Amino acid sequence: MTNSKPLTIQDIPANERPRERLLQHGPASLTNAELIAILLRTGTAQENAIQLATRLLAQTDGLAGLATISATQIKEIHGLGDAKAAQLLAAVELGRRLASSMGTPRICIQSAADAANLLTDMSYLKQEQIRVILLDTANQVMAIRTIYTGTVNVSIVRISELFREAIIENSPAIILAHNHPSGNPSPSPEDVALTRELIAASKLLDIAVLDHLIIGHQRWYSFQKSSSLFDA
Repeated sequence: MTNSKPLTIQDIPANERPRERLLQHGPASLTNAELIAILLRTGTAQENAIQLATRLLAQTDGLAGLATISATQIKEIHGLGDAKAAQLLAAVELGRRLASSMGTPRICIQSAADAANLLTDMSYLKQEQIRVILLDTANQVMAIRTIYTGTVNVSIVRISELFREAIIENSPAIILAHNHPSGNPSPSPEDVALTRELIAASKLLDIAVLDHLIIGHQRWYSFQKSSSLFDA
């Protein structure tokens, strides 16, 4: 008995292939897996691009999981290397930027809770991540940028990187946030030291740091609310 050859995209009738259907009927006619297959372009020796995309979605718990996954995590999935990881992350980031640029009213941050509510997905991340919320002069959210993902040693985080997006976007104020995958949001000595450096740098750059949040499992810690570092 011989093994059957895996079905490739080229084996699918031309009018049923994802790219051709997208061009003829529009992207709304395609499934999530088919749209991702177009990004991936190729599959593996055992799977075509649609099958690889289907497995990717299954292993990342769908689009919501794919939106928070890192390049390292993507490359741990068989059949996905640097090129495909970059293509996927670029598409996710474009979607995120489009959503933030739409003409909907900006969210105004009036408390630490307001900021924490924007970052609830960080409670479920298995890797550490540092994000910066960019604010305008009315404390309205301009954008949320991910600065680091992976094993983050806050003692060696470059302060300049935390302000880079604010400088590029001409944002006058920021809120820093990072998560503790352990679930316990209590600050470490390194977290305290980072916050001190952040506040000191903000005065030199004339970019206000309104808070530093630590996100745990359905809990969070606010340096502005719970420490004296912002009193000076």
